[in-house]
Amino acid sequence: MPSILVAVAVRCLLVMLFLPFSALDKILNAKQAVDQAADAVRTRWVARLFIVLGFGIEVVMSLAILTGVADRLAAFILAGYCLVTALLWKQFWKSPDFRLKGASRGREIFWDFLKNGAVAGGLLLLAFGTDASGVRNLWNHPLASTRPYALSQHEGRT
Repeated sequence: MPSILVAVAVRCLLVMLFLPFSALDKILNAKQAVDQAADAVRTRWVARLFIVLGFGIEVVMSLAILTGVADRLAAFILAGYCLVTALLWKQFWKSPDFRLKGASRGREIFWDFLKNGAVAGGLLLLAFGTDASGVRNLWNHPLASTRPYALSQHEGRT
């Protein structure tokens, strides 16, 4: 039983940025979310569409990871989402004050960009596993589960 609780806790940590926090923020601050999205796409209806799609991805993929249903594919999709949002909304290279030393809004955006990349890396580790065969396994069986809450028959043996 403690093993299952640890597995649940680890998955909760992995997705807590998205569900509940980012998804809830899109509901509570919808106008601000659309305004931010409009900075990248310049068309309000496309910005709204991006926010609705982002909300759906955050909720559905997070739930899939938490339940273990097609969790590898969900992790892959959520990793892609992290990378796309980093490229669209964490464009540190466009900041006129980007520098590595001293006060810099650009550096703050750079750290957010790196955090998106790190979260994507963690999600890809779930999607692919810890060796190169995981890429082939995800490709061949995209809806397969990692069976995160199954206990092995050797549980508790030393």
